[in-house]
Order: sequence, then structure tokens, then C-alpha cells
Amino acid sequence: MLNKILETVRYIKSKVNRFPETAIILGTGLGSIVDIIEDATYIPYKEIPNFPLSTVEGHSGNLIFGTLNGIYVMAMQGRFHYYEGYNMKEVTFPVRVMKALGVRNLIVSNAAGGMNKDFKVGDIMVITDHINLFPENPLRGKNYNELGHRFPAMTEAYSRRLINIVNEIALNKKIAIKHGVYVGTTGPTFETPAEYEYFRIIGGDAVGMSTVPEVIVANHSSMEVVGFSVITDLGGKDITEVPSHEEVQKAAIVAQPKMADIITELISRI
Repeated sequence: MLNKILETVRYIKSKVNRFPETAIILGTGLGSIVDIIEDATYIPYKEIPNFPLSTVEGHSGNLIFGTLNGIYVMAMQGRFHYYEGYNMKEVTFPVRVMKALGVRNLIVSNAAGGMNKDFKVGDIMVITDHINLFPENPLRGKNYNELGHRFPAMTEAYSRRLINIVNEIALNKKIAIKHGVYVGTTGPTFETPAEYEYFRIIGGDAVGMSTVPEVIVANHSSMEVVGFSVITDLGGKDITEVPSHEEVQKAAIVAQPKMADIITELISRI
């Protein structure tokens, strides 16, 4: 693990000569936010040693370095998922590389199904906490003290400080946001109506197939994390619409300008 991280870092350092403190992981349908990054350097995942390849439509597969609102950042245009067949260490490997490059702040985003009765398609939910229903934890196995302590606390997996900043930004920009708990599941099936109801009963507001593993590793790496879910479909026993990946992408794209507006301002205030 350590040798792979170092090998990947050496390659990236051969391509860029500046290294950011803030990174962004962009989920399904949200990848075009990178279009507002200036003076960007694109490194395709397929060229990066030890990086998996994104196989999901809506995930372009580029690591991007550039300036956003005057701040130098890196962004993942597309992520890796457990349901693609990757193990958890592969899914979260880019977060390890981010930390080794000096990243201290991580912004994660995803498309999610909503089961909170107050949510509607297109809402932006600030993630306040998560419920991990993945069958494997990315920290399972040998712990490397160089990467983090064996038993990291998840009491504040999503930074209250950063959430407060997001709240101020949204209020000032008059962008309506929701707050809630994200449930992470394996996928790749969308949930049954009964599963949506179950997730709601146990405390979830939205459900998706990503994010949780990355946030666990970011916390293990002592990063400060803030997360966003775009509500792209709704589920429950009283919902008759059948979700599809295409509809999820469309809903995420519609929400992109508001998400970009918030993230752009957040970057300069972290």
C-alpha cells in the first residue's frame, strides 16, 4: 500500500508542480463542474499508476489540477465504486494519494435517492452524518500508522465548521439547501420501496452507492470533510416512479449550477 501510494505520487508530481490543500470528488452527473476550473491540467486515470478506471456513465475519469475562485485545487472527475468490482482499498486509493500530496480538506458530492418526505428531486442535501451499510470497511486489514490511527473516531465525520460555512453561503446566495443523513449501500440496484422505508426508519434521509468509504478514509487521514448529495430520485412505498441512471444524471446536471456556486465560494473560505 505505502509503495503504491508513493509510486502514484511520484507520477503525479512529474505532471504538476503545485499541490493543493483542498480536493473535490465529483459524483454522477456532476463532473462538468470542473469546467469552471481555470488553467487546468488533466491527467486521465488510465495513465496514473495504481489508479482504477471508472466504468460508469457520467464519470469521465480524470484527475484535474487548477484554480477555482483563486484557490489551487485538485478534483476527481468521476470516482470508483464497490459495485464495479473494486475492493474498498481500491475504491479509496485516490484519497490516500490526496493526503500524500498534502490535501487537508475534502469536498465530496454524489447523486442520491431521497426518502425524506420533505425532499424533492433537485434538492441539494448537505450531509450531516452517514450510515454505513457496505459489507466491507476500507480500514479492514493491516493498519499503517503512517496513514492514520487504528481506531479513528467518526463522531464528526462531516465537519461542523465547514457545514456552518456552507449554511452561511447558501443563505447569502439565497440557495435552498437541505440537511440529512446519507445511507451508503453497495448497489448497483436501485432500492426497493421497502428498503427505502427501512432506510428512513433507521434514520436516513438519502441513499447512494458511494461516498461513505471515501469519507471513512479521509477521517482516518485526519482530513476535514464536507459532503453534498443531489436528490435525483425519490423512493418509498408511496412513490410509483421507476428510477433510472439516465434520469439520475439529468437531475444532477440540472442541480450543477447551484452546487458549483456553493462549492466555488466554499473553496475560498475553507
